[in-house]
Amino acid sequence: MKTPLLRPALTLFVLLSALTGIAYPLAVTGIAKAAFPDQAAGSLVVQDGKTVGSALIGQPFSDPGHFWGRPSATAPMPYNAAASGGANQGPTNPALAEAVQGRIAALRAADPGNTAPVPADLVTTSASGLDPHISPAGARYQVARVAAARQVPADKVQALVDAHTEEAHFGGFFGEPRVNVLQLNLALDQSLRK
Repeated sequence: MKTPLLRPALTLFVLLSALTGIAYPLAVTGIAKAAFPDQAAGSLVVQDGKTVGSALIGQPFSDPGHFWGRPSATAPMPYNAAASGGANQGPTNPALAEAVQGRIAALRAADPGNTAPVPADLVTTSASGLDPHISPAGARYQVARVAAARQVPADKVQALVDAHTEEAHFGGFFGEPRVNVLQLNLALDQSLRK
């Protein structure tokens, strides 16, 4: 015995699958590429014809002549875009306090003459573990170390930090000023070669 509802159900299933699984994603992607081409392509940063990263994903820098970004909690390696996620450790978790103290010690060891308070964003991970930005205070904290490693005056490095400080986003009203670490380091490499 044939079920009279099977054919219309299958037809509707195929039609809705094509509409929501093919037509809608293609339309949204097309609109995004037309309206926001840079963002739709991943906000890739290209230098000398070579893709060096994304303005949306942090990268590890450990050389004293570069600015360091926020720590990353992704696994199995830092800044792994395929494994976005934070450490999910609360402020009373001893493991968080230990990790922060270790990061503070590493910053102090890299720049022993710097007695300024360490900005929180240099020792705590973001919720995604991929944050490409640091605060202007986090950048200022590192200026002396970067200038000494590059053997240039600190005011030249600070001028680059100021030039790469983005003010509040979303219409200029919401958000905090921030510095994109990758773009700042690329500017350093272009204008203040070691």
